[in-house]
Amino acid sequence: MTATTTERVKIARRGLMLVISSPSGAGKGTLSRLLLENDRDLTLSISVTTRGRRPSEVDKVHYHFITPQRFHGMREGGELLESAEVHGNFYGTPREPVETALAGGLDVLFDIDWQGAAQLRDKMASDVVSVFILPPTMAELKSRLTRRAEDAADVIEKRLFNARTEIAQWPNFDYIVVNDDLGGAYADLQAILRAERKKRERIATGVEGFVATLLG
Repeated sequence: MTATTTERVKIARRGLMLVISSPSGAGKGTLSRLLLENDRDLTLSISVTTRGRRPSEVDKVHYHFITPQRFHGMREGGELLESAEVHGNFYGTPREPVETALAGGLDVLFDIDWQGAAQLRDKMASDVVSVFILPPTMAELKSRLTRRAEDAADVIEKRLFNARTEIAQWPNFDYIVVNDDLGGAYADLQAILRAERKKRERIATGVEGFVATLLG
């Protein structure tokens, strides 16, 4: 007997904000990329930053690279949902594209630090699903930062020092994933996303319409 594929019932819903944070080198960038490549209902929130562009990065794809003057203007004008200073540089999330995506039923992924995650929770708590990625060991974290070969030795040491403060923030997140195996960590994130998309408060309006049709 061969199973047949049928199209699932689609129920309109509000999008969610999937916030993934971790110390530098723990793998949130790779995990975020895998989710975006394989999930058509997920889009990336592209942050603005005053940090210099790394050789592997593309402007307006990985970040919007802007001047400190432009950044402060956006923050003072209320154009940012969150902003933070990390490793001596400023980062922020533009408000308008996020609100548009959520209203259209599209989920938005945030690859940001714990400070930004806290601000998003304060402003849009009902929309936020937060996940903190932990490394299996500090030795492995250092190894990953070194293999990345994108930062000078003193920068790597600064990131490792800051990692201890960042890791201490784990109790403030909804979910914790240890990235000891990339495939396993990715599967965990997929499961979290699937479950959160079915929460009653996100699909209530769509379910009301569906039930009315079902019973009518």
